[in-house]
Amino acid sequence: MPLITVSMFPGRTDEQKRALVEKVTDAFLETCGGNREGVWVMIDEVPGEHWGVGGKRTVD
Repeated sequence: MPLITVSMFPGRTDEQKRALVEKVTDAFLETCGGNREGVWVMIDEVPGEHWGVGGKRTVD
């Protein structure tokens, strides 16, 4: 059972998240094979103030 985690800023619609889960699942199956029902995708919405790049917070 693969578990694919996507971390991103909040703000996408439910429709966008559904499409993301579908396309990530499709990409995994096309690349690695397997069973669609066995692919798990977790969306982790992380507030901007909890991200950092290059030693600095992305939102100040």
